[in-house]
Amino acid sequence: MKSFDTDLSGVKIIELDKYEDSRGFFYESYNKKKYSAVGIDYDFVQDNHSFSKKNIFRGLHFQKKPFAQNKLIRVLDGEVIDVIVNLNPRSKYYKKYKLINLNSKKNQILFVPKNYAHGFYVLSESAHLLYKVDKYRSIESERTINLYNKKISIKWPKNFKPLLNKRDKISNFDDF
Repeated sequence: MKSFDTDLSGVKIIELDKYEDSRGFFYESYNKKKYSAVGIDYDFVQDNHSFSKKNIFRGLHFQKKPFAQNKLIRVLDGEVIDVIVNLNPRSKYYKKYKLINLNSKKNQILFVPKNYAHGFYVLSESAHLLYKVDKYRSIESERTINLYNKKISIKWPKNFKPLLNKRDKISNFDDF
């Protein structure tokens, strides 16, 4: 397993060791000792599985304190553009965002620390994502930032035609 820091504080990309032969493949998607060795030392308590069709955008979501979540995000099948936004006003990266292409062939896991909003846009016909989180979901603490928020000004790729549900169209967090 290899760990790569990104240009946003605390955000890491984990590249998993994959063992393949004529029968298929095997890899450890989570090993607490190995993750702790690269600075990801949390007690993950919940796994979430998301299935979405092409052009679906989910996000930008996060949980308010005390339910803010550290996340490990993995694409099981398909391809997405993952987006994260720093929400920590004390950070030099405040309101900075990063678009990261994730797909099931890359064998990568994205670590997103608490104090980041997260979302993704499906590029393939469909995508399955698995999130491992270190805090239980709290519906009362869930927040959404509109993907076109002017204070963030995300530069989306060409041919970006997101399909959104009602929740993701309405922002319930404007504390910028």
